[in-house]
Amino acid sequence: MPLNIADLFEHAVDAVPDRPILQVGSRKMTYAELEAQSNQLAHFLAWRGIGAGDHVGIYAKNSIEHVVALLAIFKIRAVAINVNYRYVEAELSYLIENSDMVALLHERPYAEMVAATAPQHPALKTIVAMPDPTAPDSDADLSLFGGMTWDEALAGQSAERDFGARSGDDLYIVYTGGTTGFPKGVMWRHEDFWRVLGGGIDFMTGNRIEEFTQSETAKTTDPMVTFPLSPLMHGGAQAAMLMHLFAGHLTILEPGFNPEETWRIIDREKVQLIFMTGDAMARPLIEAYETGSYDGSSLVAVASSAAIFSRPVKEVWMKAFPNAFFTDSIGSSETGFSGTGLQDSENIQGQGPVVALGAETVVLDDHNQVIDSANVGAIGRLARSGSVPIGYYRDPEKSARTFLEVDGKRYSVPGDYARIEQDNKVTLLGRGSNCINTGGEKVYPEEVEMALKSHPDVYDALVVGLPDEKWGHHVSAVIQSRSTEPPTLEDLQTHLRKLLSGYKLPRSVAYVDEIPRTATGKANYPAAKEIAEATHRGAVADAH
Repeated sequence: MPLNIADLFEHAVDAVPDRPILQVGSRKMTYAELEAQSNQLAHFLAWRGIGAGDHVGIYAKNSIEHVVALLAIFKIRAVAINVNYRYVEAELSYLIENSDMVALLHERPYAEMVAATAPQHPALKTIVAMPDPTAPDSDADLSLFGGMTWDEALAGQSAERDFGARSGDDLYIVYTGGTTGFPKGVMWRHEDFWRVLGGGIDFMTGNRIEEFTQSETAKTTDPMVTFPLSPLMHGGAQAAMLMHLFAGHLTILEPGFNPEETWRIIDREKVQLIFMTGDAMARPLIEAYETGSYDGSSLVAVASSAAIFSRPVKEVWMKAFPNAFFTDSIGSSETGFSGTGLQDSENIQGQGPVVALGAETVVLDDHNQVIDSANVGAIGRLARSGSVPIGYYRDPEKSARTFLEVDGKRYSVPGDYARIEQDNKVTLLGRGSNCINTGGEKVYPEEVEMALKSHPDVYDALVVGLPDEKWGHHVSAVIQSRSTEPPTLEDLQTHLRKLLSGYKLPRSVAYVDEIPRTATGKANYPAAKEIAEATHRGAVADAH
């Protein structure tokens, strides 16, 4: 069978056509309604000459139209290109060119940015303005680039499912910003993406399921109400939503993250599962819960991925929701989920997420040899085999560095370091590209960040390395404080000495009103480093 994302969705449509599938604000759609509208858009795109292998950008926040667009693109075997809605002009122009984009579906308020970039790319011939749920009355000018409205595109198009056969080899691309440089397009086969990110492998057991398992189960089980909080322009959020669509669950989306509104939705809709991006969402959410009058008793599961969900924040969550399940998942756009850990108040770790390794995930040493899982304490790079990406789009050099063959087996090795623990578990230490070498010792920023966040006056923190004449580099902290009188460097060092070795302690500190993070909640290390460098230069100049 094809094991194609569009087919997996259509299996669920056929299984539970009248079941609600998607809700944004007061708008709710059934499986059959979402299918009909995505078919209409798919027919429009096909009428415009777009088909298998063509690249179509989606430049939008979380909305029903965003989901319709994804499904329509998959239905005609085209490739969806995720566009970060916070891009500046140069970044958007780069993505259009690098991805070989031939069509763009954008929310109408972004028309000015599209007008500034689209004319530079003659291959981009089809542009459709989607309604924006936060600005439904936008009348931004589309004439500058020959755009049309969403209603104009769908008008008169068939709602029937009459598309040709698809393949599990069809391409799925996720552009990921990483920690430095321009975004890279990670190329997956549909089947492989489903296996490691869409529920095609049981995350707890590692067992592979069959094509109709999710849709058949949907017929016989009650649906859950799920609420992925991260933007759909992020691969992890897309995967979480698609997995729930395949399995017959109701997915609630919001175009922006607002902690108070999130709790109102959880209580009103009786949400059972939320999926979030570490502390960037978990901390403001739990603080809003504690200061508001929310119930939250419907929550059964709280899942975090793609960023640190730190010990002090977890402890507050677990105290507030003692009967809920908490999971930490590790992975990346290049590997999918590499491991999942069920957390409880008795075994919360402070140094980083501790998870059970997935069935196809190993730890490699510096010579690309698999480290025996019995070698507790050994540190190496996480690597996944089996269902892994093809490579990076239009970048064979980076592909060769990330996708390696070891003893005849192909691995994806994006550079995340981990320490082997007991019982086939690992502690995630962070991306090697961010590792700080100070006096010959390696320091992983995320470990120091976790420790910093346990200080009562530290709201958020990022850690970077700065050049140092004596040590080569020293550890520097960028701190967002809870207090108008933030903790001094000496205060932080005193607190950290109880938790970390001396060489891991920050030697300089910068204070900010808000920690720089991406729209998805991931750490923006380049911006943090600029802040730390400027503050350190100023301190050195003042000292002289």
